[in-house]
Amino acid sequence: MLWQELTVHTTEEAIEMITNFVHELGAGGVSIEESGTLNKERDTSYGQLYESPLNDIPEGRAVIKAYFYQGTEMEPILESLKASVAELSTFDIDTGDPTYAVVEVDDEDWAHAWKAYFKPFRITDRLTIKPTWEAYEASEGELILELDPGMAFGTGTHATTALCLRTLEKVLKPGDDVIDVGTGSGILAIAAAKLGAKHVLAVDLDPVAVDSANENTAQNHLQDLITVKQSDLLGVLKESETESASQLGVTIPVQLVVANILAEVIVTFVSDVYEVLERGGYYITSGIITEKEELVEKALVAAQFTIVEKNYENNWVVIVARKM
Repeated sequence: MLWQELTVHTTEEAIEMITNFVHELGAGGVSIEESGTLNKERDTSYGQLYESPLNDIPEGRAVIKAYFYQGTEMEPILESLKASVAELSTFDIDTGDPTYAVVEVDDEDWAHAWKAYFKPFRITDRLTIKPTWEAYEASEGELILELDPGMAFGTGTHATTALCLRTLEKVLKPGDDVIDVGTGSGILAIAAAKLGAKHVLAVDLDPVAVDSANENTAQNHLQDLITVKQSDLLGVLKESETESASQLGVTIPVQLVVANILAEVIVTFVSDVYEVLERGGYYITSGIITEKEELVEKALVAAQFTIVEKNYENNWVVIVARKM
């Protein structure tokens, strides 16, 4: 099958937003390639292997490729994408003078080739992400997160997700009710359930993400511990006024909320998180590039949260806040 491949050369900072834009424009899949230069720091603390060959993408730059069905009219899509990307400057997001190109490709060139580079990946001493198609023998006490993210969602190896998973392991207490906002592939919800959460409510506005999270939940046999809903956090708050805990899966207020989303999005629902958390509960926020750290921290403090911890990796930060 032939596809229209739309390529955007941009910055690593702009990856999350531009990826969201192309999904909204109807992309059937997205691939992302970041800098692979020898200067790029790579975490090998758990013996990770980076099998993808080094590339010539400069430090801080990235190449995003979005795929649209053959016959899709690409000119209006390209015009809309360029307009949306141009608006990112109003949020102080550096897009690095992006360039665009559209070519026609065969699906065999992209739909499965990326899987060759997605191998079992140890995030912590306890958590390991394993693609569903790979064989892997777990060691004693090792928690395996079975994942098939498709082309649309992360594999968990990106710094924002890895930071979130490591922090989740430290903060979550067995028996906690958890809400995962912007669940994507469902990886954080699955990790929370494996780490002992009583129940996890995973929400996302994207129906494709909801399908992916449901599939990965089933792959890990966690349907009884994870409820996936197409919603935002405000919608969940409103539903909690009329729906029983059995319908949401969790009892509000919950003990823990986690959100691995863009900083600009995180600040829009900080008060909603405060509302949904019990006193003493924790809010883990990730997806924050260090240039946006102050923006998120100010929003958290303004909503009466107390910052209790920060962790950094590759210009990204995860912030842990507590409702005192």
